[in-house]
Amino acid sequence: MRRRGEDRTDVERVRRMSDAEIETQARDEAESFDWAKAEIGLPPSKKQLTVRFDRDIVDWFRAQGPGYQTRMNAVLRKYMEARKRESE
Repeated sequence: MRRRGEDRTDVERVRRMSDAEIETQARDEAESFDWAKAEIGLPPSKKQLTVRFDRDIVDWFRAQGPGYQTRMNAVLRKYMEARKRESE
């Protein structure tokens, strides 16, 4: 979303809130955050490579909109993780 210039902030609602309300909400959100799932450092780097996919597969992912390569990566990751679990 950020790459497309979008965000999930309800700007009008925030403008109507007092500073104290904003601080209270931020504190509540920070306290409820599950720090056990937090990741330290940068995300793993990606490796650039040349790969060939069937045209209809690429066309389908591209038709879903911007970020199609990220979605393709996510699908491959889910498959990899499932196969890892099967082999354990």
